[in-house]
Amino acid sequence: MHGLHLVRPGQQHLAEYSAALQRGWSADNLRGAAAAREELEHIAADATGFLARMDDPEALAGPVTLPDGSTVQRVPSLRRWMWLPGPDGGCFVGSIGLRWTRDGAPLPPHVLGHIGYAVVPWQQRRGFATRALALMLPLARERGLRHVEITTDPDNHASQKVILANGGVLTETFDKGAAYGHAPGLRYRIDLRA
Repeated sequence: MHGLHLVRPGQQHLAEYSAALQRGWSADNLRGAAAAREELEHIAADATGFLARMDDPEALAGPVTLPDGSTVQRVPSLRRWMWLPGPDGGCFVGSIGLRWTRDGAPLPPHVLGHIGYAVVPWQQRRGFATRALALMLPLARERGLRHVEITTDPDNHASQKVILANGGVLTETFDKGAAYGHAPGLRYRIDLRA
């Protein structure tokens, strides 16, 4: 985990990110390989625009398609890539994103949490998600959030450990709703107040 840091997605990181997508990885754990193919198509069509949409604090990137095919309004967001420095420029390890509301209101029901993350399979179980979440929390605080909610599946014990290691407290078991097939979820809260 030594040296892992978060980078704003840029042209210098795009080849590594694209290589992970080509291997079938995606930060979208619901749509997986289909989402990876879509992102590769967007990169091929307009790499500059694709990178620009990684930071979207005004929610200008257009609607979001949910797993059931419905579309909803986007909320402000940003994405950072987990980057491990190395002699050849480093390597892409995963992605972490932050979502919030403009007015500080609770997230809408279709947004399952403030923070989501995904590590590429060939770099898992090395502490990268735990470190990335710790690095993302100050960015959430900078946006005025007093706490973040993070959700995970009941059988995703690795993610639960990441959240707990960063001070998360389980607040509820909940139904993710129709758009997510009424799957069960666990909601954790991390307090950001000093």
